[in-house]
Amino acid sequence: MFSSEAAARFIADAHASREAYRNLPADIAPSSLAEAYAAQEALARIWEQRFGPVAGLKIATTTKVMQALMGIDHPCGGMIYGARIHRSPATVRKADYVNVRVECELAVRLGRDLGAAGAPYTRDSVRASVGEVMAAFELIEDRNAVYKETKALSLIADNAWNGGIVIGAAKAYDPKVDPNGIAGTLRRNGQVELTGKTDDPFGALAWLANLAVERGRPIRAGMVVITGSLIVTVDIAPGERLDFSIDGVGDVSMSAV
Repeated sequence: MFSSEAAARFIADAHASREAYRNLPADIAPSSLAEAYAAQEALARIWEQRFGPVAGLKIATTTKVMQALMGIDHPCGGMIYGARIHRSPATVRKADYVNVRVECELAVRLGRDLGAAGAPYTRDSVRASVGEVMAAFELIEDRNAVYKETKALSLIADNAWNGGIVIGAAKAYDPKVDPNGIAGTLRRNGQVELTGKTDDPFGALAWLANLAVERGRPIRAGMVVITGSLIVTVDIAPGERLDFSIDGVGDVSMSAV
């Protein structure tokens, strides 16, 4: 019989001992999405003691570019812990991670709850609950995983590899503005490196809201939600600086040591 606590302990121990990522062993691996999210929630009960309460949510493999990179054809949700939300400009110590990588995201902060009464949510119905928008980096702790060998259920149980986020200055969201297809630019040490566009971010928010309601932990006002990477995952070396800007939204900066 599947034990979410056993899966969570395996993951927590692997992180604590800085082991390379591997899919969960067959004897403790989840066999369904429900079991995978139960393991993620059991992991939260362990990690909240270290990283503080869950203060936001992430969605992984939602954009076409990330699904192609991972070889996964559906979104995966994860949690963001309060102590792992950093303000721009931020400095990240690479030694604090096994292998930290970076994704470029549009983040939203909710102005009102997305509770069970409003479900099921759509990209249009979540719009009124968005209070602020901001550019963000997601810190991906992939522990040197082989991406296309990664199983979706193990990825979910491992909190979709979220190692925290860096958020730029918030801007009040204008409900008349369509957030889809907004251009973003990533610069490394001042030089343009990559560009991309938002890909249905409110569809991603609606998907997360419905998942959260289904799991009995609705997204609350004040939480930050990152809505999917505009650009393929990148690395950052000690001494480098990344700056990411989204047209009409703002920018975010981080350096590594």
